[in-house]
Amino acid sequence: MNKPILRLSDVHTYIGAYHILHGVDFDMPEGEVTVLLGRNGAGKTTTLRSMMGLCPVSKGSIFFRDTAIEAMPTAEIARLGIAYVPESMGIFSDLTVEENMLLAARQASRVRDLDQERLSWIFSLFPALRKFWLFPAGKLSGGQKQMLAIARAIIEPRELILIDEPSKGLAPAMVNNLIKALLALKAQQTSLLLVEQNFHMACALGDHVAVMDDGRIVFRGAMADLAADEALQQRLLGLSLGVQG
Repeated sequence: MNKPILRLSDVHTYIGAYHILHGVDFDMPEGEVTVLLGRNGAGKTTTLRSMMGLCPVSKGSIFFRDTAIEAMPTAEIARLGIAYVPESMGIFSDLTVEENMLLAARQASRVRDLDQERLSWIFSLFPALRKFWLFPAGKLSGGQKQMLAIARAIIEPRELILIDEPSKGLAPAMVNNLIKALLALKAQQTSLLLVEQNFHMACALGDHVAVMDDGRIVFRGAMADLAADEALQQRLLGLSLGVQG
């Protein structure tokens, strides 16, 4: 296993008066895909938001490599090379695809300032973005919006990308396209942490898995081991998910 790029230790997070995370612990190996699974309300999104400084951590530590980030502002965390794609996707519907991409690029104010080689690579992952480059993002399909959200996260090199529910609401064909694109990102040695309910997608992408329940990590291991054990799936997730295509 590669050395951890991200380490959470005894992380507690409150939202208002509600204690959401109760001592979350897990390591994420560098250059690999880790999937965070769990029932709705288990604390998965709060875990990602805590990593990004969007939900204040009341106790515990979060390390990105050797840097403690649990008390950093979100902008500083992003500057370290971490990108976050929220479940809401975070795109600007009234702006064009081009304008959305430019807003995400800290080093460019015009299209010609973008790294053209990297932009061509992104278009190879998401051809629809080239086709709809000058269209308002709000007119894209759900799958195309998800691809734009991920493209914005990678318009400049990132070492770690956190993605919340990338397959939510997508047709199976679009999910398969998204799997291919994320595998291409992994091949670039980008570390990925996914919150995902689609078990087929989780198995196709994940090297490692952490399962949450009631704000705690209740299982950590190889994704392949969980995929092969329907009894464990039933116990941890309440569904016999291994039979899904």
